[in-house]
Order: sequence, then C-alpha cells, then structure tokens
Amino acid sequence: MEERLQKLMAQAGLGSRRENEKKIAAGQVRVNGRIAKLGDKADPEKDRVEVNGRLLKLRGGKEKLVYIALHKPKGVISSLEDELGKGRRTVRDMIPLPGHLYPVGRLDKQSTGLMLMTNDGDLAHKLTHPRYGHEKTYNVTVEGKISAETLQNWRRGVRLDNRKTAPAKIRVINQGASFTVLEIIMREGRKRQIRRIANILGHSVTKLERKKIGPISLGNLKMGDWRHLTPGEVSALKKAVQASKNQPRHKRRGGKRRKSGQATK
Repeated sequence: MEERLQKLMAQAGLGSRRENEKKIAAGQVRVNGRIAKLGDKADPEKDRVEVNGRLLKLRGGKEKLVYIALHKPKGVISSLEDELGKGRRTVRDMIPLPGHLYPVGRLDKQSTGLMLMTNDGDLAHKLTHPRYGHEKTYNVTVEGKISAETLQNWRRGVRLDNRKTAPAKIRVINQGASFTVLEIIMREGRKRQIRRIANILGHSVTKLERKKIGPISLGNLKMGDWRHLTPGEVSALKKAVQASKNQPRHKRRGGKRRKSGQATK
C-alpha cells in the first residue's frame, strides 16, 4: 500500500514527518533510483526507498514504542547531533537507550525543562505540527517589573516576523522591583518566541523553564534525569492529539472565525 514518503520515514524511526519533509526537499531521498520530491508516495512492499544512500527499513510491527520525559539542563542542544561539530552535548546523548529516539519540539540551548523523546514518528508529528496547537506551559523570569498594560499586549499577541502571535495565557507568579516571574501558556512554538517577544516589550528573559507539554508535566524530575512515560500518560497524550484533531481549526488557534468578507484586524 502506498504511503507518503515522510510517513514511511517516520515509521522507520528517521525523525518526525516535518524533519523528513526537509530531507526530501533537500534531495536526500530516492525512490527506485529517482530523487524524490515532496508529495511523492511509495509502497514499501514494491519500491526501493533510500535515504542518503541507505535502504529504508521499516520497523517490525512488534517493536516496542518508547516514550521518554527528559528534564533538559542549560547548555544542552535539542538535536540528535551537533550540526556545528563543536562537541556540544545533545538531548540524545543524555538517554543511553539503543535505537532511534528523537525530540518532540525544541528548547533553545539556554532554556531548561520538559522535553519528550520518542520513536513514535506519527505521534511526534501530531504533537509538533502547528495545526494541532497543543498547549505548552513555561515559567519565565524577565528583567524589570512588567506593567499590566504590557502584559495585556503580550496576551493579545505581538507582531513577530511580520505576523501577529496567537493569544497566550499569562499570569504573574512573583514580582519585585527588578524582576517578574510569569507563567505563560501558549499554543505556538516559533523559534525563540518567548525570548524575542520579551525583548520587543523591553524585558529580557533571564530564566526560562518548560513545565508542561499537553497533559504531561515535568513534576519532580530532577534536572538532567529522564524517565519512561507511564501507560496512562501515553494514553493521555494520544487522547489530547485526537481531541485537537477533531476541534475546528480556528478553535485550535485560539481565535474567532471571521465571517465572509470580514477584514482582519
């Protein structure tokens, strides 16, 4: 049966669908000797699929799927390998298990907190793709005392990369004359989004920790440690994915559906 290449690659443990789409676009994938393009399909029973010259091998149906929660420390990069070749430690280095494991989403090098690692490419794709809009919760410390007006602007959305960010839930946890600690719950994940918005609003981030991804919490997991998700947690993740998939798209984005002909504000 034919399937899209990025899905077959994810099933083989080569990364999320979005990561595999990049490999296809970069010309790293061939089907029956021909360089593949985005949108191509293949039947693993009939076609020869190669990724960087290696034959694609689909995992057997009995191979155990692995789901890991990791407390990422500062200074560790959220990649499978150090692309710059500078000997930097990666999240994959922290989990001494065999086989393919790749991160669900990213945290920048200076940030800490919850990361999920898995060889379930289909679930990873649904947890990271913007269309599903899963909530992520962060504790963020910024310089200065943020005004109520600035917080309201952040909640409503800020212009970033020539488009407005989605609404976010933000509350003040603690505040002093020279700092503010915030809880931020958001459904977007643009590159370094929280740090960039804070800078735009005049308050640099001094500490950023992710506390929750969907229904999965960091809890008491110590920095640098990891654990397997419980069957109940895996089930909760899959239910959250299904619930998000069934929700109208404008609801997932947190916005209101515009009537035909209504201008965008």
